[in-house]
Amino acid sequence: MTTVSEVSERDVRLLRDALGPLRDREQVAARLLESSAKHSFDPDKDLDWDAPPVDGKWFWPPELVSLYDTPLWHKMSEEQRFDLARHEAASLASLGIWFEIILMQLLVRHIYDKPVTSNHVRYALTEIADECRHSMMFARLITTGGTPAYPVPRRYHNLARVLKTVSTTPGSFSATLLGEEILDWMQRLTFPDERVQPLVRGVTRIHVIEEARHVRYAREELRRQMVTAPRWEQEFTRISSGQSARVFSICFINPQVYENVGLDRQEAVAQVRASGHRREVMQSGARRLTDFLDDIGVLRGPGRKLWQRSGLLA
Repeated sequence: MTTVSEVSERDVRLLRDALGPLRDREQVAARLLESSAKHSFDPDKDLDWDAPPVDGKWFWPPELVSLYDTPLWHKMSEEQRFDLARHEAASLASLGIWFEIILMQLLVRHIYDKPVTSNHVRYALTEIADECRHSMMFARLITTGGTPAYPVPRRYHNLARVLKTVSTTPGSFSATLLGEEILDWMQRLTFPDERVQPLVRGVTRIHVIEEARHVRYAREELRRQMVTAPRWEQEFTRISSGQSARVFSICFINPQVYENVGLDRQEAVAQVRASGHRREVMQSGARRLTDFLDDIGVLRGPGRKLWQRSGLLA
């Protein structure tokens, strides 16, 4: 397996290049399988989990912490800011596990009726194996960071049961991209940031490199589906995509993190909602995705209004 340090930012950019014309499904999968063979990781072996945290380093870049540059942030002590970053990193890791478990179920549904010897199915199974490792990696990061896990609220946990049960194929890949691309944008800012804990940088680097393939697979399949799916399925995808964006934005940071670092929960949530900086961060993180979804016809009608209500689309 490749070590984390052997893959440069240039390799990541190459993996994330624009798709161009629709390509043959089997050819795309074959290239992704080849990339997986060259650039896959074993987090248990490739990361130093026993190294103690480095004093004075963040668990998440401060500019990506939800309260950054709010009045409350300016009142907080430096120690409290570091602590909030640590808890928010755990909250995002918990969110990532939730999304990846949903994604694995959606992928299994997608390939259920597909030819089992095809490259397309082989790559889906490869991606599921990646996501299993990622979920375990995130869980271990939470434990190592000394924080609790932060599950999404029960009502959204149960709503996801419905969404992943009734989701169409294009809806599944739209939700996949939503869960992958915004967190990926933040992680691509995190892993080169020398202010951040080495373990967090290692975790985010592995995730960025392997998720680049997952995004390519999902984008190509969603483009294909939005061309070939019947009109009702395209319209349903637009609505379900917007609803997923709304839920995602609500669940992004569990507000329990504020109480756990000694802040008033209601005041903190209100200041995050009013923060122009936070709004710009979330929209910047979503912009590459929303531009793509707009190009392929997902951001239309009522679904677009749901995306705007989520705060991820201006």
